[in-house]
Amino acid sequence: MAESLPVGGFPAFLSSHKTLFIVLWISAFGSVFLWQRDIVGAGFSVFGKAGPGRSMSGSRPFEFNITDFGGVGDGVTDDTAAFERAISAISKLGKRGGGQLNVPPGKWLTAPFNLTSHMTLFLAEDAEILGIQDEKRWPLMPPLPSYGYGREHRGPRYGSLIHGQNLKDVVITGHNGSINGQGQSWWTKYRQKLLNHTRGPLVQIMWSNDIVISNITLRDSPFWTFHPYDCKNVTVRNVTILAPVFGAPNTDGIDPDSCEDVVIEDCYICVGDDAIAIKSGWDQYGIVYGRPSRNILIRNLIVRSMVSAGVSIGSEMSGGVSNVTVENVTVWSSRRAVRIKTAVGRGGYVRHITYRNLTFDDAQVGIVIKTDYNEHPDMDFDKNAFPILENISFTGIHGQGVRVPVRIHGSEEIPVRNVTFRDMNVGITYKKKHIFQCAFVQGRVIGTIFPAPCENLDIYDEEERPVKLSTAQNVTEIDYGV
Repeated sequence: MAESLPVGGFPAFLSSHKTLFIVLWISAFGSVFLWQRDIVGAGFSVFGKAGPGRSMSGSRPFEFNITDFGGVGDGVTDDTAAFERAISAISKLGKRGGGQLNVPPGKWLTAPFNLTSHMTLFLAEDAEILGIQDEKRWPLMPPLPSYGYGREHRGPRYGSLIHGQNLKDVVITGHNGSINGQGQSWWTKYRQKLLNHTRGPLVQIMWSNDIVISNITLRDSPFWTFHPYDCKNVTVRNVTILAPVFGAPNTDGIDPDSCEDVVIEDCYICVGDDAIAIKSGWDQYGIVYGRPSRNILIRNLIVRSMVSAGVSIGSEMSGGVSNVTVENVTVWSSRRAVRIKTAVGRGGYVRHITYRNLTFDDAQVGIVIKTDYNEHPDMDFDKNAFPILENISFTGIHGQGVRVPVRIHGSEEIPVRNVTFRDMNVGITYKKKHIFQCAFVQGRVIGTIFPAPCENLDIYDEEERPVKLSTAQNVTEIDYGV
């Protein structure tokens, strides 16, 4: 069962886990899908219920209603042809500014369809696009070039419910309408090994520029939820993403993959895998494709992942990941809060990563860097392709109810270099010695932090003057039993 949606932000100064938990659920009870921010507003707000006269007008010079093309919206009738006809009409208007397709309240059952450039897909309140569950209606596509083959099976992969390639200027927005992949049947068949191809995402945009997704709910994807692939200038704002926290395998929330200039802000994500996972290709295929993910800003989020992590980088990062800022993020009731994961064979790099103003509440592990995530597309990966991990900073890290606040597991082949901790105070639930765990790490702590850092790190005072320099950077104090 998908988790309910809490309203608004959560003050970092809440000192009691029990208090925070009660606030979460009281808020969630009365406001499951109402937590959104107006697209032009500056802060969080709650949408009032839209009356019958609420306008769906946008900035496009032409507007259409899905019913104009034969759409029924009863949750039973197949509306695929209506979407295809509507988008075909909009595709002819690109030189005149494009068009907006309005989807009014109703349940709009459809097989996968393709978007076009200069298009706005607008979902009214109580409008829900439903993905047809028969996988025979989902087209097969070539494997992603930076992955070598479909992520779960060799050969073709299923396409996404809403798809686009080589597009420019695409907006998916609304009054918190929803796109529902009805992923339950896909998850069951995946577990029973009844699928012969990799499952498809809910929304996938490839090789495109100027993409905006805002003010909608995405839920129950068969696989990754929103997957922008090799895109530039992508914005995700005021989006709710939901899937069951257990039993919904690989339902990542947002996976920017070989993308540049990305903003993800003001979202609530509670899913069955990573809430966000930044990627850039897998082993030798990602190295050859050579498209990094860079210039990514993630801010003002509330996320939960009982299976994986709130915000991840990797493990598919062979094209490189750089210039990422993660700030003002609350991770609650999760297995891990933030994680970087890689392995021998990945190559590439993760560098210039900034985490600041993070709150962990009830996380098994707070900060994770893992260099032995040994999952490969095949055995032809380069055993000498060692990723570079460097220039990673953590500032303003707070929380409570965390079992292991830090676990940085570098190795002789993949050391972690130039890591900085500053202003950290994380309440712990496990009172053993080794809860700030390190191996093959070089970096520094500025000022006083809690819990006490591992001996691998240099100690500086608040004015950044050296106090104690480490001579034990290769010491290993990793304990997965904690």
